[in-house]
Order: sequence, then structure tokens, then C-alpha cells
Amino acid sequence: MADLAALEAVTEAVESGAGLPEVVRAAAKALDASLAVSDAWGATLAVAARSPAEERALLSQADGVTSIPLRVADTAVGTLHMRARSEPSVQMARLLVTTIASEVERVRAPDRASESAAADFLRALLRRELTDRDELLAAARELSLDLGEGASMIVVRVHPQAPTEEGWRARVRAVAERGARAVVGRSIAALSERENAGAASADVLVLVPGGEDPTAERAAEAVVREMEAGLPAYTLALGRSRIAEDPADLPRAASEALLAANVAQGDEAVALAFDETGAYRLLLSAMSENPAELQRFYAETVEPLVAYDDQYETELVRTLATFLEADGNVAGTAQRLFTHRHTIYYRLERIRELSGLDVSSTDGREKLSLGLKSMRVLGISAAGGPASEAGAEGGRVPGRPGRA
Repeated sequence: MADLAALEAVTEAVESGAGLPEVVRAAAKALDASLAVSDAWGATLAVAARSPAEERALLSQADGVTSIPLRVADTAVGTLHMRARSEPSVQMARLLVTTIASEVERVRAPDRASESAAADFLRALLRRELTDRDELLAAARELSLDLGEGASMIVVRVHPQAPTEEGWRARVRAVAERGARAVVGRSIAALSERENAGAASADVLVLVPGGEDPTAERAAEAVVREMEAGLPAYTLALGRSRIAEDPADLPRAASEALLAANVAQGDEAVALAFDETGAYRLLLSAMSENPAELQRFYAETVEPLVAYDDQYETELVRTLATFLEADGNVAGTAQRLFTHRHTIYYRLERIRELSGLDVSSTDGREKLSLGLKSMRVLGISAAGGPASEAGAEGGRVPGRPGRA
């Protein structure tokens, strides 16, 4: 009965079209083993392991790891690396190896682009260096990419929540890529140049060939599932573009995905499609064509608040955002922030002093609202911490009794 239940989970993973990583995770539970699957070129397609150390042991074929060739008819399609915690039945192992081989055959590509070539191509798209259609198509052909039916872009941003090991960004890229390839085998991924900024984060650019939005959405969902399963100690923000039916629109799609990822991060969402970004879409052209102007507007409105929060561990930016979401209602803002309304009044006055903009005026609210949007579009994270500014001591303000 236990075997039947385990096989049912594998069957559901196959029938749902969730992709190779989900099938491998279900198979790992059925076999009571850690599993890793690589294709015929050695690229890792799926991993079901308890830890990064276990994953490295599988892929390096350490002691206790059995490597099983995956074949469909007479064609070698990859290798299954297995470290079993108990001895599976021969019949169960054979059935699941065959199932995994079939899934690998379904998603495999005839050849693979090198990681460096994929990185150069994707970064050129994001920097809008490839705008000529013929030049872009020629570069795609060198990567064995068929963009005739269109493609979409995904940007994945992760932040580690614990100390990281060397090479963690490369692992993030690999996990994101195998998530997308579980749905569209020719997807490619690369780290953006953002990782050189010194921040403890990584951006991964993913190109998903194909002109159907449901397929692009499934690929994004598969990336999220794979990231959450393989990188549990990281926070995640994913942005997905619209379909670029003409390959010449891929630079635009890359900008859309980046904007959606920035907004998702600012709104603390896991995943966001460009079509779901609302008014932020109006700022896309500014971000793409004149980021310096967007940066200037942010500097003139919200940047002093961000700097103050960073220096004094206050929550001016969060208070402003909540105040605007509450339609300028102080009591509603205080309720949402679990803070006394007198503290909110104190912070709003501090916001006026620092920015020169009064939230009680329509013009002030509009400029501060656009300043917050500019901050998110630019991918700037708001600082903040315990509300330690004067007037926030337990919700009390000088000269006023009461508690929050």
C-alpha cells in the first residue's frame, strides 16, 4: 500500500505536467533516496536532496552514490545519481528509472548553449545592445534558440537569509534554469551583472522560448517551485514579461521582467507578471530610456527618508507607504502598523521635514507616491528596523500619555 501511494504521487506529477523536478522529487520519496538527474551533456536537470552538501555528493558521485544510465530505446538521454537510505525493490526502481528517462527525453534539447554564451546574450538583451532583428536572430541561432514563435523573459531575484557558501550565485542560476527547462527544454538562464554590486543578492535572467502565455506562466511557476524546494533559506522575487512575439521586442521584454521583479520585491510578493504591475507600467519607458531622470525624481522625494531609516533604524518609508495605501487615514495607518496614531503624526511630520513635501496636500501625496514607485522600479530596497525615533517609544510621544 505504501508503494502504491508513492507511485500515485509520481503519476500525479507526470499527469499534471509539473515537470521533471516534481517527478524526481516524487520518485525520491518513493525510493527513499536522494536523487539527481543530469542530461547527456552533464547539465543538471533536477535534484531531490536534503541539503546542498547532499546535492554536491550526488553530482560528484561520492561514496554510496549509484549512477544509473537513463535510456529511451537505444538512445542515452542522461544519468540518474542515487543515494538510497533503504534498499528499494528492483521492480519499483526499474519503473521509476524508466519514468524519469521518459521525462528527460521529453524536455531534452538536441544541444546546449554554453553558460558564458548564454550570459553574454541575455545581458546584451537587458542592456538593449541587441536591438537589430537580424543581429538578434543570428545570435540566437548560435545558441540553438528558435525564437520564431516568440519568447518571454523572467527575472528572478534572491536574497540569502543565512550565511552562504562560495559559489552560491552559480547554484541559484542553475536552480532557476532547471525550473524553466522542466517546462520548456530550450530555456536558458544567466546571472545578471547586478551581483557585482556588492549586495547580498543575485539576479537571474531566464529566456523562455515560445509564444503562448500559459506556457510562460507555467515556466515561471516551475521556477518558483524549484527555487523554494532547492533554496529554502532564500527570499525570492520573480518578474515575468509579456510574450515578445517579434524577437526584436526581447530587450523590451527583459525590461518588463526586471520592472516586475523590482515591484514584486518592493511589494513583498513572490511572483508578479508585468501585466499585474498596474500604474508601475507607466514608468517602464523612464526606466528603460532615461533611468537617470527616474533616479533624480527618487532622490528629490523618497531618498532622504530611505537614508534616515538606514541611519536611525526607523520606519518612515514603511509608514508613508501604509499611509498612502490607507488613503491618507491616520487611524487606519496606525491600525495597520500596530502603532499609536500620535506616532504616525510624528513620523508624517518628520517625512515633511526631510522631503519638503506635505502629505496633507494632494501635490505632496502624488509626488511621494511616485517617489515610492520610482524606488521600487529602480530596484531599491527600503531600509528600516525597530521604530526607535523619538515619539515611537511604545507608541508614546513626548508630553502625551497613552500607549500603542
